[in-house]
Amino acid sequence: MTERRDIVIDANGERLAGWLYQPGGDESRPLIVMSHGFSALMAMGLDDYASVFAAAGFVVLVYDHRSYGASSGWPRHETDPWQQVEDMRAVISYGRNLARVDPERVGLWGTSYSGGHALTVTALDARVKCAVSQVPLVSGQRTFDAWVPEKSRPRFLERLAADRDGRARGEPAGVTVAAIPGSETAEWAEAVDKDGTYGNEITVRSLDLLRGYEPISFMGRIAPTPLLMIVADQDTQTPVAWQQEAFALAGEPKKLLTLSGRHYDPYTLLLQQSRQAALDWFQEHLQ
Repeated sequence: MTERRDIVIDANGERLAGWLYQPGGDESRPLIVMSHGFSALMAMGLDDYASVFAAAGFVVLVYDHRSYGASSGWPRHETDPWQQVEDMRAVISYGRNLARVDPERVGLWGTSYSGGHALTVTALDARVKCAVSQVPLVSGQRTFDAWVPEKSRPRFLERLAADRDGRARGEPAGVTVAAIPGSETAEWAEAVDKDGTYGNEITVRSLDLLRGYEPISFMGRIAPTPLLMIVADQDTQTPVAWQQEAFALAGEPKKLLTLSGRHYDPYTLLLQQSRQAALDWFQEHLQ
């Protein structure tokens, strides 16, 4: 019987809300650390993965990023990629110190924005022994350019600069909508936000910070840690061609699974395929 309980993780001065899944028995087990994407919460579908991983014998640690959900952090709804990378490494430390966890068998699962973190952290942290990166963001600058039309970009960059100046004067952080009504992101968020806790906003600075984050630059440093990348062939949120480009830069052992669908389909319509592929990878390389 697998137990899921609420936990709080101290990470770099903040308290991150999390779920810990701990299978029964006294034996030492491998650990999987999981987190969600750009502005998403762990309650938006991660239990669908974690509960199955735990049923297969893994200790699973799922958490919300700082400034989101029940995690502490200010300003709210700010996505700082490098801070999230540091927090992910702190969560790994927390997990390695848990009872009945084998600290030498740690797996990392990330999706979308945290899929980029899974790539970056695996390249930087030898404690990670196996990684799964699902529909990952691989280039912040290219993603920003894709999200903000060229004709609108100069004005938007002015808005980013004005927000920085305003925050320096003590003004509140500027915010913008995360999932535009009618968009693919909004469609997915409405489908999976079953308890109505998704705030659907991010700080303006989150988009500025996005521009300086390039997980693709770390791909050559991941090997020899086993890497599975799961991509969707119709992904336009984190375009699949860039993901394929990043995968080609990684060394062996590695595997690329291409599913037929859009960016969010691996969480819903393609859940069974994406989840089983990740589980198979973790079982092969951690168990």
